[in-house]
Amino acid sequence: MRIAIDTDRCIGAGQCALTAPGVFTQDDDGFSALLPGREDGAGDPLVREAARACPVQAIEVTDD
Repeated sequence: MRIAIDTDRCIGAGQCALTAPGVFTQDDDGFSALLPGREDGAGDPLVREAARACPVQAIEVTDD
């Protein structure tokens, strides 16, 4: 699985970090970021739900 965050689109709503806190966090400015070592989703079943929860669709999840 590959996770991409469109940082130009992200508004910092934090829904990703609330939905899948084991994969997503927010940076110092409040925008979405991946936790170190979690760039592949780490098998977290909530990654796709976190992408769907993004109000501006800034997260793209694709299968390798």
